[in-house]
Amino acid sequence: MKQRYLSGIVALLAGMLLNFAGDKLLGVKIELFLGLSTFSFAWVLDLFFVPFLVGLLVAWIFGRGAKWLSYLPPLLVRCLSYAQIAYITGTPHGTNLNPLGWWGFYVILAMEASGIGGILGEVLIKNVYGRSKGIISANGEKLVPEKD
Repeated sequence: MKQRYLSGIVALLAGMLLNFAGDKLLGVKIELFLGLSTFSFAWVLDLFFVPFLVGLLVAWIFGRGAKWLSYLPPLLVRCLSYAQIAYITGTPHGTNLNPLGWWGFYVILAMEASGIGGILGEVLIKNVYGRSKGIISANGEKLVPEKD
């Protein structure tokens, strides 16, 4: 297997694991509606901040191209969580499963937050648009010799 594919799979799985761990740590299920108490600070953190960190992690592991790969972990985790509630565990007492339209909106928000994290992660590791090879190092030395 190519090294690039392997690092992509590792980055995807690590991002999914971080997203799942963030859900469990915050104790939030984006897929459930509890009334107005649904929209708490922990819910906002789980919808925006956790996927942002997932995007940063994917960019750190995968490198160039992570801005595209970082969209997948939140999508996969949210789909698996929705399917688990809908088909396996059921909804807890006093809650409703969000309709697909609202759930899709929340998934898109989480994916965009992860995409922003992926873009920022690529910029922070300077792995965007070929800058990783660079021409001049940080101390001013030329890394690529000029042709005579």
